[in-house]
Amino acid sequence: MTVSVPGADLFYATRGRGPVCLVPSLIGTAPYERQMPSLLSDRLTLVFVDVRGGGRSTGDAADLTFDVLAEDLEAVRRDLGADRVAVLGHSIVGALALEYGRRCPASVSHVVAVGTPPSGDMQRLAVKAVPFFEEEASAERKQLLQDNVGSLPPDASAADRFLAQAPMRFCDPHVDARPLFAGSEHRPALLAHVTKSLVAAWDVTVDAASLVVPTFLALGRFDYVVPHVLWDDIVLPHTTRRMFERSGHQPFVEEPDVFTGAVTAWMGMD
Repeated sequence: MTVSVPGADLFYATRGRGPVCLVPSLIGTAPYERQMPSLLSDRLTLVFVDVRGGGRSTGDAADLTFDVLAEDLEAVRRDLGADRVAVLGHSIVGALALEYGRRCPASVSHVVAVGTPPSGDMQRLAVKAVPFFEEEASAERKQLLQDNVGSLPPDASAADRFLAQAPMRFCDPHVDARPLFAGSEHRPALLAHVTKSLVAAWDVTVDAASLVVPTFLALGRFDYVVPHVLWDDIVLPHTTRRMFERSGHQPFVEEPDVFTGAVTAWMGMD
């Protein structure tokens, strides 16, 4: 399905039944269609959305601001005929989900942020993430990461470097993540714009009082990309935090049943 908005045609794919939950993506919808638990789509209508400039959506990524994103997702919501929607954002896309909720509290019922950092400043995150990995990761995990990175050729692609980081992203450090990300559509211009312009100065604690939509923050115990310690000193209104003990950066993949149960119970669907 597509919906036309000023400057772009937005692609979205739908699966499931029940209340609508938008799942925006920067890497195409296919990976998240594959990774979201089937049990979750038994309870929610999952709507996977390519943001403008990404996947099968058109438009210039440079036009994407938080306001434009909110307008785009509102267009998808209206096209679906939904009065209100939940929104689920993974990793840095959780920041986009939070900002959609901030701007449209009348039409966003819930925000689910999974493995989302509290700030888009990567250097600031590394100050805690690097020592956390050194202190908490097992010797085996460290060796696997070293071996993976060391085996990369000098001209390794961004995708290959990403996959080599599996020991930092999954509870099982031996996991082969390639099948999970098959069909990814990497648009360098979009990823660069989002990480270097849109969220680089973003901080969840700025004007936190305006985050009035109920938010579920899902964190993995073995996530060394966005370690849970980043959130230790942060208190947000209307936010429920949940640690997934057998997960890394993607609890919906490693603990699908537990993740589904936790999210739907929090949404009051039991």
